[in-house]
Amino acid sequence: MLELSVNGVLRQVDAPNDEPLVWVLRDDLGLPGTRYGCGAGHCGSCTVLMDGVAVRSCQLPASAAVGREVTTIEAAATEDGALQHVREAFLEHQVAQCGWCMTGWQLTLTSLLEANPNLTDEALDAGLQGNLCRCGTYVRIRRAARDAAERYRATLAGDAPTVEMGP
Repeated sequence: MLELSVNGVLRQVDAPNDEPLVWVLRDDLGLPGTRYGCGAGHCGSCTVLMDGVAVRSCQLPASAAVGREVTTIEAAATEDGALQHVREAFLEHQVAQCGWCMTGWQLTLTSLLEANPNLTDEALDAGLQGNLCRCGTYVRIRRAARDAAERYRATLAGDAPTVEMGP
């Protein structure tokens, strides 16, 4: 039995210690926003935040999350912060085609911006390098990432109003 803090709620999960976290989140806890992509930690679709840092849940045994705070897209989407600006920018730049990889991109970018809202273009590119989009919307992703970074910095500086996202 594992005790995991997921999205601010302490949960008991009957799963083997070495069960990949992605399957515990999806199958045992009913959180389908964490996607399974390659299973090798190369594509980023399974990205979640652990103590605020983006990690690949397909390569992480569930036991590694014990005593840590895991945040999935389901909870992160309800919080104020960088993700709000990331989601807005991704929508405006029409990033998603199939959308399978989007939660991974969004959580990775959120983690980067919350760690350092003043990332250079080079640091932003390097931080996003491990995420893949099979539809190939990289130009739009790059534009949206820079736009989200600008929006987040403006909000932190008090220069931009917060925009509410629809349901």
